[in-house]
Amino acid sequence: MTTTTQLLIRKDDLSSTRIRTTEDAALAKGQVRLRIDRFALTANNITYAAFGESMNYWQFFPTGEEGWGCIPVWGFGSVVQSLHPGVAVGERLYGYVPMASSIVLAPERLSPARFADGAPHRAALPAVYNQYFRCASDPLYTSGTEDLQALLRPLFITSWLIDDFFDDNDFFGARPGVVLLSSASSKTAYGTAFQMHRRDGIEVVGLTSATNKAFCESLGCYHRVLAYEELDQVAADAACVYVDFAGNGELRRAIHTRFPQLRHDCVIGGTHVEQLAPAGSAKELPGPRATFFFAPAQIKKRTTEWGEQAFGQRMVQAWQDFLATVAQPTAPWLVAEHHDGAAAVQAAYAQVLSGRGDPRIGHILSLSR
Repeated sequence: MTTTTQLLIRKDDLSSTRIRTTEDAALAKGQVRLRIDRFALTANNITYAAFGESMNYWQFFPTGEEGWGCIPVWGFGSVVQSLHPGVAVGERLYGYVPMASSIVLAPERLSPARFADGAPHRAALPAVYNQYFRCASDPLYTSGTEDLQALLRPLFITSWLIDDFFDDNDFFGARPGVVLLSSASSKTAYGTAFQMHRRDGIEVVGLTSATNKAFCESLGCYHRVLAYEELDQVAADAACVYVDFAGNGELRRAIHTRFPQLRHDCVIGGTHVEQLAPAGSAKELPGPRATFFFAPAQIKKRTTEWGEQAFGQRMVQAWQDFLATVAQPTAPWLVAEHHDGAAAVQAAYAQVLSGRGDPRIGHILSLSR
């Protein structure tokens, strides 16, 4: 009998974790068991936990235990058992997985490039998160860069969509103008800056902690990088939009108060978990109401307008450009650090949750080693 190991998180206290190991049930007809070989843990996954209830992230991989959740992550795995005629043992897959050593999937809507998990509890959840990409036919896959793909691929796709969303809306009247990005050292923020930096009439300003300022400046994708306490260096009368990766309520208040020409406040994540604003508090601020960005909605819009093939071609080209820049051997933006085994995974989670650490290090975890 094989077993599965999971990292469980208290939904009401994200710092409280425990390891659970359970015996695997036999597969049903049409199911496959995926050994999860490696997955990335980033601030984005902390956002999944912080908004787990309101955005339904806890529902993807239910634990069956009241009050305890399993955070979704992005990673690679190999099929170790299969009762599905269309999926062979040994096949390599990339997709949305739990922080665990394995997962059972029910493949449906198979194509050479991908399939969807047909588990009933996922049927009403966004389809984009239920897709598993077959590495042998995946145009975004390269065998030598799995670590960087796990760390950056889902984040960059979000970054690319954020940039497209703002361009699609002509930056809400703030072009020419300023884009303010909080948590500028985070991967989704600098992926967004990488795209927006190429837009005419836009000054991309990264906001970060004083300790991460030099790192953000070294990337070259921000026109300016300011520490949070240096916000007053941006002209108060500037037409601007705010892209919030931090979820810091005090920073939001400062931006809404300082900039009467703030045209849009776009909420992406909550990396500053300890400073998340109470629900509803943003309603009291002057200027536009803070609005969540939901990537699947922009995907649906663009695939309808451009067609799936054209959408995919544009995304692949953007991804290849970004990956080549990040992985440049002389000055890489990101270096992977591996954490194998239950104790190492718990420690890495605590470090990422704290928001401290070298932004140039990307954490790759495994509970199957």
